[in-house]
Amino acid sequence: MKHINSIIFLIVTSFTIAFTVRAQQEPLRIGVVGLTHDHIHGLLGRKEKGDIVIVGIAEPDTALVGRYARQYGFDRKLVYPTIGEMLRQTNPEAVMAYNDIFGHLEVVEACAPRGIHVMVEKPLAVSSEHVMRMDSLAGKYNIHLLTNYETTWYGSNAKAYEIANHEEAIGEIRKIVFNTGHQGPVEIGCSTEFLSWLTDPVRNGAGALNDFGCYGANISTWLMKGETPLYVTAVTHTNKPQVYPQVDDEASIIVQFKKAQVVIQASWNWPYSRKDMQLYGVSGYVNCINASDMRIQQKGKRVEELTAPALPADRNDAFTYFANIIRGDIKVQPYDLSSLENNIRVVKILEAAKISAQTGRTIPWRE
Repeated sequence: MKHINSIIFLIVTSFTIAFTVRAQQEPLRIGVVGLTHDHIHGLLGRKEKGDIVIVGIAEPDTALVGRYARQYGFDRKLVYPTIGEMLRQTNPEAVMAYNDIFGHLEVVEACAPRGIHVMVEKPLAVSSEHVMRMDSLAGKYNIHLLTNYETTWYGSNAKAYEIANHEEAIGEIRKIVFNTGHQGPVEIGCSTEFLSWLTDPVRNGAGALNDFGCYGANISTWLMKGETPLYVTAVTHTNKPQVYPQVDDEASIIVQFKKAQVVIQASWNWPYSRKDMQLYGVSGYVNCINASDMRIQQKGKRVEELTAPALPADRNDAFTYFANIIRGDIKVQPYDLSSLENNIRVVKILEAAKISAQTGRTIPWRE
């Protein structure tokens, strides 16, 4: 009898272990909302890693669907004309949004009551009104609501945070300068579908101010560990009205803290694409030239050039990170780059910047 019980125990234990391993290896079932954001190429063109699987796509533009289906080889049976139908038919665990920024609220309104987690492309929302509704829904239905930025996966930014906040190698932060943007979305050849809303003041919320101002607002909120700003001042302009008649193509934003100032230079007028950052402390500086190349100088020492290490494998792209958060392998910390707390702050900074630019006044911070 003991022998039989031992055999049964071994069989049950083996089955449990095998089931657990299979469960851990099951890819995250994701739905996609929208194909009009050109960042969708990063998902559709991603090499298979086994961590995610697309089970449905919501996109009403059949011509766009056909073009991408031919380019990437996905089955058009995955595509549905509305968010609601895609969610009902495919029941994804999570959704990634590649629609216009104004539409992010609709995505959360559809997903949150179903308990479906959401990651949107930057920025989180077009206004504080939208973001407060999204925050309320995420809290009520206990879903993760994350925002994806290209710069979140830069090893240089992670190393800069470590130098400033863990090693304290450059002293207390005094100034952060961000230079973000490119020649302009028309000039670099963005798709017609992307341009249709990226250059719309309602669907995108602004022009270069929203498109590239969000990077500096996001990273500085993280570097400053969620410290509350005092003031926001901004100047915007359209240098190319014949190309961008409805939105700004140039924006300079100053976010003032108690002992530090953040300068965000967001532009569709740079002669080349750039997302670089200069971080100044009382005794040194860090220059993040690109995703990996850095220049560091501490007081009394020579300039050091280095290549930042890549991020750990469990968080080196948006899709792996999203899957690991939902599986419980990574816990989102307040004011992490993708976190809801950080990106609520980003939207409020951008909104204050728009008001400042429109009125010509410095805007005091209000929570």
